[in-house]
Amino acid sequence: MMKNITSKKKENSNIKSWTQIKDDVYGGKGSPRRDQLERDVEAFKIGVMIRQARESKNMTQADLAELISKKRSYISRVENDGSNMNLKTLFDIVEKGLGGKVNIAIEV
Repeated sequence: MMKNITSKKKENSNIKSWTQIKDDVYGGKGSPRRDQLERDVEAFKIGVMIRQARESKNMTQADLAELISKKRSYISRVENDGSNMNLKTLFDIVEKGLGGKVNIAIEV
């Protein structure tokens, strides 16, 4: 039994947290590569939130695109990579297209 516990501890010592992996691969917080990763993740999350909101309203990408005078392919790109839009378009999608509100927080 003692050997099994020691073996498990040794196995677990090789397990890294997501933060440790990001530090190892992208550098520590504040490094240019890590900052870019964090921005990309936030942009991706925006795209996912837009898709979820659109689907909750039983709208197609074409429906949403028509409401904001964009092409369906543009909505697809936004949902798959939220970094493909400017703030005006974000407000148009959320407010005009989905009938919602945008809340933005800034950390300094």
